[in-house]
Amino acid sequence: MAIDIADIKRLKDLTGVGLTDAKVALTEVNGDFDKALAAMRKKGLTKAEKRGEREARAGVIGTYNHDSRIGVLVEVNCETDFVSRGDTFQDLVKDLAMHIAATNPEYVSTADISDDEKKKVETEFADKAKADGKPADMIDKIVGGQVQKHFAERCLLDQPFVKNPDITVAEHVKANAALMNENVVVRRFSRLALGEVS
Repeated sequence: MAIDIADIKRLKDLTGVGLTDAKVALTEVNGDFDKALAAMRKKGLTKAEKRGEREARAGVIGTYNHDSRIGVLVEVNCETDFVSRGDTFQDLVKDLAMHIAATNPEYVSTADISDDEKKKVETEFADKAKADGKPADMIDKIVGGQVQKHFAERCLLDQPFVKNPDITVAEHVKANAALMNENVVVRRFSRLALGEVS
């Protein structure tokens, strides 16, 4: 079956793969563009996870100012200066800064939460579960779920992405990293709101 060159180019642009890889992907699924796209994205995300081990020291500090009332600084790193100057990377940084302005996360990821803070929250939920008369053998499971949800709401990478709530911020970052063929790391952020006392 002949594969349409327009589909090959479109698949290449959407996934960041070479023309040959795009053609092979379309051939494998008899020209079904959606199936080829899904397969290539899955492959790209797998590669992005492997790239996560590579050092990311280039990048930018992006800014976002909302109505002169909320300001955000976010440091996002990648492997090369060349990629950090590209539109895909710049757009990702803008998206992240805007997301932070809108959702006000406290941490980048769960790795940034201290053991003391985790224990404190676990204790609070356990005490509440006991006070609510939950069965003793179920308390650990209940508390585990509540703690995970509590911190997921406060960690940038675990939050639903504001522009597409069907995916998390981490998934949005990974998808962009796959497009750029780079390791991308959200290093840190700072958010200021007018009149807010820290």
